[in-house]
Amino acid sequence: MVQAAVTTLGFDADDTLWQNEQFFRYTEGRFLDLLTDFGDRATLSSRLFAVEKRNIPVYGFGIKGFVLSMMETALEVSDGRLDQSVISGILAMGREMLGHPVELLPEVRETLEALADRYPLVLITKGDLFDQERKLTASGLADLFHAVEIVSEKSASTYARVFAARGDGADKGLMVGNSLRSDILPALEAGAYAVHIPHDLTWTYEHVDETVEHPRLFIEQNIRKVVDVVEKINGNCA
Repeated sequence: MVQAAVTTLGFDADDTLWQNEQFFRYTEGRFLDLLTDFGDRATLSSRLFAVEKRNIPVYGFGIKGFVLSMMETALEVSDGRLDQSVISGILAMGREMLGHPVELLPEVRETLEALADRYPLVLITKGDLFDQERKLTASGLADLFHAVEIVSEKSASTYARVFAARGDGADKGLMVGNSLRSDILPALEAGAYAVHIPHDLTWTYEHVDETVEHPRLFIEQNIRKVVDVVEKINGNCA
């Protein structure tokens, strides 16, 4: 009997299962409105992104790090001459983000339900532990996952470890996500299959300039296609 080529499925969370980046973009717009006295929007946005990148090794990914980066940027561009209302406004925006309802992307639930009966599903996401746990609970999807891995960074070693611990190894794993940089390239490097589902909004940090081609990479526009991809891969080895 020939074994299946794919036995374990990994799924990214933010902007793969539910909306995320749109809330960051909206909040950044409000943040820029607070700082109109200190520069034009394009320059201020670039300054914020530079601070975010600088702070990733310290704060990691997620809303709390974003809020701290907004505060740091505001202090930098104003030379510390900020009205208290600006700091209060930034903190209020962060609290709003942390309490925002979870909005599932189209056909996510149906797809996970179709796959969960046949394969172990593993949520593999980076970001703030409390916030990601909150969103997973609020999404109503938690019961569909065999395991949840909230990691500080997604690298080839991360995927190798997760697929070994939660499945039959990376070579029999498949990762689904919207970010080439975090979800796709390191999973492929680890030896897994990958399905890239682009999102309309992707954080600049996650952009990859070069075209990616790989025999284990599939590019789809709808998460529902993951069912077909897995059937195709496993059908080819039957």
